[in-house]
Amino acid sequence: MTLAGFLTYALALGVAAAIPGPGVVALVARALGSGFGAAMAFSIGLILGDLTYLAAAIFGLSLIAEALGTAFVVVRYGAALYLAYLALRLWRAAGAGTRVEGEARDGPWTSFVAGLTITLGNPKTIAFYLAILPTLVDLSGVTASDVVALVVLTAAILLAVMTPYAALAARARESLRRPAVRARLNRCAAAIMAGAAFWTVLRRS
Repeated sequence: MTLAGFLTYALALGVAAAIPGPGVVALVARALGSGFGAAMAFSIGLILGDLTYLAAAIFGLSLIAEALGTAFVVVRYGAALYLAYLALRLWRAAGAGTRVEGEARDGPWTSFVAGLTITLGNPKTIAFYLAILPTLVDLSGVTASDVVALVVLTAAILLAVMTPYAALAARARESLRRPAVRARLNRCAAAIMAGAAFWTVLRRS
């Protein structure tokens, strides 16, 4: 790949990642509900999901992905159900009048799995890597070193885009100390998470 090819890919990915979708919305809700650490674990899951589709595109698995369209629908609905479950937990924690840290005890692994499943079921991610990417990059001419560069570039761009979202949401959360305010914040995070669940089901492209 040429430098121009890498720059084109980086710009397209950066724009696509920065536009709020189910992943970004769920990331913000995770940061509001559980803090920066959980949000970053969630981000790692998001990135791994993107890298999965990047590998599928590079190694010519797009036809297989199309053949398994039903399986991708199942993954999308599974991700939506998981988001709805997290939204319910956040709402119930707020109803109990406790801190918004109810989700934090789930640990980073739960956040990581949530990020991964949401990305795997996100139609925007699928469309970018299996439909848009082949128009940006000549996948037939990608070498082993190009693959490594694309993986590193993808992870770096997504991390650079997601970290500010997580940091700002977590900072807003930590600045609010009163239990009543925290309860309202938890309910807002739950509403955002529920909205992301609906978006994941309804959005198809």
